[in-house]
Amino acid sequence: MIQETHTKQKGIQLSEAALKRVKILRDEQGSELCLRVGVRQGGCSGMSYMMDFEDVSQISEKDELFDYDGFKIVCDRKSLLYLYGLMLDYSDAMIGGGFQFTNPNASQTCGCGKSFGV
Repeated sequence: MIQETHTKQKGIQLSEAALKRVKILRDEQGSELCLRVGVRQGGCSGMSYMMDFEDVSQISEKDELFDYDGFKIVCDRKSLLYLYGLMLDYSDAMIGGGFQFTNPNASQTCGCGKSFGV
């Protein structure tokens, strides 16, 4: 049974701008997709963020699921240890635009904002 989190304070937060942008990107690829967020070893600071769309059929019992008005974000439990409280934001600014990660668990971050250390 996949556990769906229904709390006011979700483990992975989305700004309105980020939610709007990921919905647009998802709709361009197909509506039965969720957003998988996680971490992997590597990057300038030791760990890097990963984010990609995935078919909802790939969600497993080892995943945490966060629902944003029908849009699902999935994160494996191991990654969630490093990402709990993460705020994902989006800006369409010409310089410095794109997705930004604000991670309260990071003790250091890279200048590019795509990797962190704990």
